[in-house]
Amino acid sequence: MKRISVKSLLGAATITGSLLMGATSAQAAEIPCKTAKLIVPWGAGGGTGVIFSIFEKTINATNPDVKIKVIAIPGQGGAKGAKEAHGAKPDGCTLLALHQHIIVNYINGVTDFNWDGFETVSLLTDTPEIIGASGKAPYNSLEGMLAAAKAKPGMIPTGVSMGATSHFLWILLGHKTGTDYKYVPFQGGTAGRITGLLNGTIELGGINMAAARTQRKDGGLKAFAIASDKRDPLIPDVPTLKELGVDKTYSLTRGVVVPKGTSPEIVEYWASVFKGATENKDFQAQQAAKGTAVIYKGPKEYATWFKDTSDNFLDAAKQVKVGRFQ
Repeated sequence: MKRISVKSLLGAATITGSLLMGATSAQAAEIPCKTAKLIVPWGAGGGTGVIFSIFEKTINATNPDVKIKVIAIPGQGGAKGAKEAHGAKPDGCTLLALHQHIIVNYINGVTDFNWDGFETVSLLTDTPEIIGASGKAPYNSLEGMLAAAKAKPGMIPTGVSMGATSHFLWILLGHKTGTDYKYVPFQGGTAGRITGLLNGTIELGGINMAAARTQRKDGGLKAFAIASDKRDPLIPDVPTLKELGVDKTYSLTRGVVVPKGTSPEIVEYWASVFKGATENKDFQAQQAAKGTAVIYKGPKEYATWFKDTSDNFLDAAKQVKVGRFQ
């Protein structure tokens, strides 16, 4: 058995204060591997894969007793990797990177478990969604978009990955505003939707920060609102949904969980390790440049966040009768 020791936790010159604070609880944790597998249930080049590859480098640079290795297991909208993590031994050697896809997969019946099929470790980053439109769209504001949607319910072509978080962005927005959209399935995630918006195949779709910053200048794209609590300094001219009268936030909020039954000592150890990474200034700067906020919630706070978020998704799914609620 590999015992997590105070000596090794203190051994790295770059170690952060939160790791020092976590050393006491980590003394009691026993993890039988030198490198833990951090499953990212999407392709290596996607947004989540990129974020957690930076976590890997940041954490391993502190030379912890147990390092992490990101393993991409794409498939089934994030469910394939989640299923592997769900069935893994609760020994601290398998972790799962995830966001709200875990709730969506449960709603759609792709998995028979929700977020509470795991032990929550840490909530880590928040990437708000941006309500985007084609430059050819006949309206120039969220107000105009909603008016058009109400005038033509279920008619405006809106690009989504069917059954995924990008789909639920519009389901939840519609639930909140009394609107409905014509969902057009797109492969390739955000990049595919942006291509569709640029060539006019679709009229609406979520866009990322890079597109909002660069591809609006030539009129190819429009950005009506950001689904965050406050404006982003990278695109300060784009108002929040709340500013425009829609009391709604929506983002990919990424974190880490471990298999059900993992001991509290191991959970606390990994929570302290990831907290240390979120406090790394270079890591924070890299995420800010991508329009991603670095945040931290520990195991109990993360569980509370997940329950509230899941309840919100489930309520909307029941109202519009999707997935297992049809």
